Amino acid sequence: MEIRADFALEEQLEGIAAETAAPEVKEAVAAVLTHLRSGKGRHRRGGQTLVRLLEQARLRASEEDEWHVVRLLQDSLDYSTGRLLRPSFEENYRLFQEGKERNPAHRDFLASTANAALGFWEEQGRRFLREHPDATANELFNYFVGLREDLPFLQAPADQPGRYKIVRGSAEMALWLERVLRNRVDVEDPAEAAGRIAMSPEALKVLAEDENGQSLLKAAELKRRAASITELRGLSEDPAATEHDLQRALQTQPWIFGGQFIRTAAHRRLVSGDEVDIPLLRADGTLHLVELKRAMGARALVKRHRNAWVPTSEVHDAVGQAINYLVGLDENRQRIREEFGIETRRASALVLIGHPALHPDLAEEDLNQVLRTLNTHTNRVEVLTYAELLDSAERSLGGIPTTA
Repeated sequence: MEIRADFALEEQLEGIAAETAAPEVKEAVAAVLTHLRSGKGRHRRGGQTLVRLLEQARLRASEEDEWHVVRLLQDSLDYSTGRLLRPSFEENYRLFQEGKERNPAHRDFLASTANAALGFWEEQGRRFLREHPDATANELFNYFVGLREDLPFLQAPADQPGRYKIVRGSAEMALWLERVLRNRVDVEDPAEAAGRIAMSPEALKVLAEDENGQSLLKAAELKRRAASITELRGLSEDPAATEHDLQRALQTQPWIFGGQFIRTAAHRRLVSGDEVDIPLLRADGTLHLVELKRAMGARALVKRHRNAWVPTSEVHDAVGQAINYLVGLDENRQRIREEFGIETRRASALVLIGHPALHPDLAEEDLNQVLRTLNTHTNRVEVLTYAELLDSAERSLGGIPTTA
């Protein structure tokens, strides 16, 4: 990291020296100025020594309870280490520069930058509305959000000097690549590597077309998924794990629930008073709710009744809650489609609850069969244990081991 040492910093430190009354602080600030002015010729001296001396001066000011000086010295540190930008630094400390007016260049630069940015967003908004004349305000807003996420991956085509191109979907591609590369021990910075690849059409093309590259990405993704299942098994078998713990682990893994789900919806509160644990979307935009209950922390899932096993009230209450969610979605279908672009007419729900280990005297297959019988009578709601869900997800990996 380059340490900044310049005239603006020197002027500010001179102002600090005049602000402090404590001799120890004055001496510490003087030591900073002596070092700063010890450069050759007109150059000021920085380096880690400057940072260390500023930190020592800040400590002395705190010991003397000169907290306004502590703040000023902290700004000096932030400026020298690049955390505070030069225009802000110079504007804030005009009070140490006798008779100096505010720099109009800073105002003009901010105005021109804001004007150019607003012009860009205006043009993008007009273009979107020309292509989608019936778009809602929320759809336009989401379009802007997507553009903002893709902006860091701006491309500069070599055959179009002075022109730049925003490739839609670059942010999503980079995020996916980062998650894959994070399993590669030889990639030092997965996020940086993913961003570099996503910004390079050539790199993506080579990776996608090369047989070894495809195998590498597929193997890395399978490895990540196998590791996720192992982690989730451990969590589902932990009696102390809460619904929130399970939700946090599952909400970024839509593939676990089946290949028909492409992603998790951004909004969990679609109906007033109801907040869905995990909202999944199918390829056709249809919603599928996942209602999470505790795994090993749940009460019994089945009980004996007239020589047969039947679900307990724990299961029936969870199913009832899911059904109420679906009723709310049905009643608000039009608004949800217009506001969020989500179809709820054919929405369904999955209740994840309990673990076979809660019933050590009952075979796991027998427990699953009781729940499957219930599922045949509930139509839009399915009930599974965490173990059955993870077993199914593991089978989808085609034999990739999930344990070391």
